[in-house]
Amino acid sequence: MDDRQLQLWVENISLSSFGRPFKHRASFNRRLRSTGGRYFTRTHDIEISWLQYEQFGPADVEKIIKHELCHYHLHLLKQGYQHRDDDFKELLEKVGGTRYCRSLPQSLQRKEPYRYKLVCVSCRAEYMRKRKADPKKYVCGHCKGKLKLLALDLVQQS
Repeated sequence: MDDRQLQLWVENISLSSFGRPFKHRASFNRRLRSTGGRYFTRTHDIEISWLQYEQFGPADVEKIIKHELCHYHLHLLKQGYQHRDDDFKELLEKVGGTRYCRSLPQSLQRKEPYRYKLVCVSCRAEYMRKRKADPKKYVCGHCKGKLKLLALDLVQQS
């Protein structure tokens, strides 16, 4: 399936389940891993995770599309389109969308190694970090002591 076929699929689901046309762009995003799809409030476009389609098939992706279309139609109607809103929850249940997508297998989830370690000068508590952090901005969660940043050798972790 390509983006053109997805566009037609989203338009058909919009008309059949919501009775309203989908007039914007729908596309696959191959980088989405922790979410099944995204709705953009500025452009009104929808992105769907290619990995969800590949792993779980069209039935699960149809529920994700319905979820994103709930955001889309409620936002355009100026109603509660966020996850916490009652309008969203009611419409999602009515059309048979899913609240959460299924988790991808661990092999497809990118796990980056820890590159840094924050160490408390007072109590020696350690905080592993993937991104560099300024130790002056933080204090130890245990004793409120000062922290020191250490760069880890990536060869050491493997």
